[in-house]
Amino acid sequence: MSKQIYRQTIMSIKPYVPGKPVEEVERELGISNVIKLASNENPLGPSPAAMQVLRELVPRVSAYPDGNCYYLKNALAAQLGVATEALIVGNGSDEIIKLIAEAFLEPGEEAIVADPTFSEYDFAVKVMGGKTVAIPAVNMTHDLPSMAAAVTEKTKLVFVCNPNNPTGTIVRRAEVEKLLDSLPKGVIVVFDEAYYEYVVDREYPQTLDYVRQDRDVIVLRTFSKIYGLAGLRVGYGVARPELIGYLSRVKEPFNVNMPAQAAALAALGDNEHLARSRTLNEEGKAFLAAEFTRLSLNFAPTEANFFWVNIAADCRKVFAQLLRQGVIVRTGDIFGAPDTIRVTIGTPEQNGRLTGTLEEVLAAVR
Repeated sequence: MSKQIYRQTIMSIKPYVPGKPVEEVERELGISNVIKLASNENPLGPSPAAMQVLRELVPRVSAYPDGNCYYLKNALAAQLGVATEALIVGNGSDEIIKLIAEAFLEPGEEAIVADPTFSEYDFAVKVMGGKTVAIPAVNMTHDLPSMAAAVTEKTKLVFVCNPNNPTGTIVRRAEVEKLLDSLPKGVIVVFDEAYYEYVVDREYPQTLDYVRQDRDVIVLRTFSKIYGLAGLRVGYGVARPELIGYLSRVKEPFNVNMPAQAAALAALGDNEHLARSRTLNEEGKAFLAAEFTRLSLNFAPTEANFFWVNIAADCRKVFAQLLRQGVIVRTGDIFGAPDTIRVTIGTPEQNGRLTGTLEEVLAAVR
């Protein structure tokens, strides 16, 4: 009788399926001029300052990176108004999500999430043999009262993706503070704010205030979205130093590569590029909202750089037809919504091409 060589708990994990890259679509379909509006990347690309730093850094990549991310941490601390001891930098915020599960979850303990939301929470929880408790969203938004009501003595983590991926909706300050006040001590709330810089709603919670109040919260942000550095993989977490200390115990040495650190530091100081990116997004948001309304398509009110659109058709069929015409989007079936797609806000040209092509495809498949 052969011995089982794998951990049984990993069989409950659904491997992450990323959006198709442009090169793969062009290679498989033999087409060119493909646009990707599937992964919520900045259509302007990275900051010019970051690109210049990367060009200058090439001769130094034979050396190991700074394992403490000293310069990036100090710049972040100054900008955010926190101590460097309240910061951890990761290989994307995805890595920090996994560190959180590794540091705080014992087998059988629970993490509460919204449904739908970012799948990496469930992945990290299950890697550690924990249990994910998914609470259905209401009006495509986190149902924080129901999430609070689902807390048990086994609950260790509550993940709040704000703005939420894939819907783009937010939860506001008053309801967030009710959630925090209702939780027993020892339950950690993780605010995943990957799209923080795009938010314009004035009632959006300033979660760093909760860190300064020494609450059991961890705030995650990233350089992958508005900063345009998704390919370099660099994100960060902010929490009271005690929590950061636990995360540091399970962090790999040299987890953030040298080019990522240098580019993130340069991008952090490029306020002009940040402003251009925000303006482009707001203009694209207004255009796409008007176009989806014209096409009688329902969509979630987004505070991010993407839309969650009900197309009232089989999303896989629509995806395939759009792909043949060189437009990549994200299907909603992976989030349990087979009649929905998620589309990234692009440049004016990309947005116009998307809506024109989508109109043709919908007329054909319905």
